[in-house]
Amino acid sequence: MAKGKTNAMRILDSRKIEYKIHTYESNDGKIDGVSVAQKIGLDTKKVYKTLVAQGNNKDIFVFVIPVEEELDLKKAAIVANVKKVEMVPVKDIQKHTGYIRGGCSPIGMKKAYPTFIDAQASNLDSIIVSAGKIGMQVELTVADLTSSTEGQIVDIIK
Repeated sequence: MAKGKTNAMRILDSRKIEYKIHTYESNDGKIDGVSVAQKIGLDTKKVYKTLVAQGNNKDIFVFVIPVEEELDLKKAAIVANVKKVEMVPVKDIQKHTGYIRGGCSPIGMKKAYPTFIDAQASNLDSIIVSAGKIGMQVELTVADLTSSTEGQIVDIIK
């Protein structure tokens, strides 16, 4: 079990936001969202992945979508108010967010980037996102995720 608080957890604690930690074994290298959902024994519709993209204006945007879904780049560009967005290369994720692939939390990035949470989240009581470390997820209410990321709920999946 992973030990210690992540930056995301410290931020949630400082805002007195309740959350539940889910841990999983990552030694098998399966850290994709669907595998994580299976490992923690929860419905893939509740487990969300954090995607980092860059607009044609070089701004960084964060998109939080269900693990089984695919980001619609056209919809993403529209909500981000740019001509187009592209995924940030994996090698650059840490430079922008402070997190690594598989452990990228939408909470507590290096900077407060515009964050967009897929509209399907509004049907959930709670949502599960990375805690900011491979092997750890946090579960919290959608309202708490939205407030802690200053996120907007929008339709961004294909």
